[in-house]
Amino acid sequence: MSTTALRSLRVLVSGAGVAGPALALRLAEHGAQVTVVEVAPRLRSSGFAVDFRGPTHLAVLERLGVLAELRARQTHGGAMTCVDEDNREIFTLPAAFAGGDLEVFRRDLSRVLHDRAADRVEYLFGDTVTGLDDTGSEVRVQFRAAGTRAFDLVVGADGMHSAVRRLVFGPEQDFVHRLGYHIAGWELPNTFGAPAGASRYFTVPGRTASISADPHDPSRATALVVFRTGDERDVDWHDQDAQKKLVAHVFAGLPWHVPALLDTLPDAPDLYFDAIARVSVPSWTRGRVALLGDAAWGVTLGGMGVGTGLVGAHVLAGELAAARGEHRTALAAYEQRMRAYAGRWQKGANPGRFLAPATGWGLALRNRLFATRPVQRSMVAGTKRLATDAALPTYP
Repeated sequence: MSTTALRSLRVLVSGAGVAGPALALRLAEHGAQVTVVEVAPRLRSSGFAVDFRGPTHLAVLERLGVLAELRARQTHGGAMTCVDEDNREIFTLPAAFAGGDLEVFRRDLSRVLHDRAADRVEYLFGDTVTGLDDTGSEVRVQFRAAGTRAFDLVVGADGMHSAVRRLVFGPEQDFVHRLGYHIAGWELPNTFGAPAGASRYFTVPGRTASISADPHDPSRATALVVFRTGDERDVDWHDQDAQKKLVAHVFAGLPWHVPALLDTLPDAPDLYFDAIARVSVPSWTRGRVALLGDAAWGVTLGGMGVGTGLVGAHVLAGELAAARGEHRTALAAYEQRMRAYAGRWQKGANPGRFLAPATGWGLALRNRLFATRPVQRSMVAGTKRLATDAALPTYP
């Protein structure tokens, strides 16, 4: 239900991934004047599946008004099978481990959140923030293309490489801690005979390649690769040509379906490439600026990042509405509520070590352990324990 609690509040949200559109939706429902700026020219049409676990995640989706629509789009996440070079099964982790209570493609989630408030939120695609001046009474924002505009509040929901965080809180290297691995992914035709929803992983020490068939379109698939980091840590994350060359170099000469996967890489229109990392920022707010989602507490892979980002958007918008737009009270309450909740996801093991163990001994040990039923049951139980409920405040 719409309110007028924030009718005069001008808010800029940087980032149109997931947390940004979710925050924009909630703020618009409270009457705020919201602008979302996104460096990409449009909503991203690619991306991996993301999952939600536990009653807190599902309650936020319900309160956002998108749960029913996402259930209609869910992928019903399949099992994860690790194979040898002859495609023979080594072990399989059940769907309950990989898919959670609800799994959808990130692109579908982003589109649903965007469309639900598109008539009330201004979106600036193909632009980015280049300067921020918090005067105390407002924030003067310099855009690369849209000139200079004033806002009452700026929220950086622009991911691990947040421009807002860099401009206001300090350089990226102070907050983003790499864990020794890189990850890349791209879409391709499913010429490998993989059944819909199935995922297969082939691993050698320090390198893993996988194929996941699209559950909605069996003719399409997603390739994912994970590899230990060397000198490639200095590759510009904006330079897709350099990233593609690096992936091709690192995985050259491997068996299984790897040569066929690499053949599709040059023509892939949208490559996801990044370091596996954790984000740690001592304070998520400064003056009239706040950080949300991966910009504040991101963990690449296995960190419940999308669900936690939506919880953060719900809490931030709710605290602003409860405080009638008084930013000092609202931002302090937002950070206090979210610190413990988001912090629990950052304590997990490095996912790169599981996906691509560094040594032959480590790989053999992983395969032997995860082929046993007790270890598999323990992993599924562990994901359920992480997804325990957290009481959500009731906001206007």
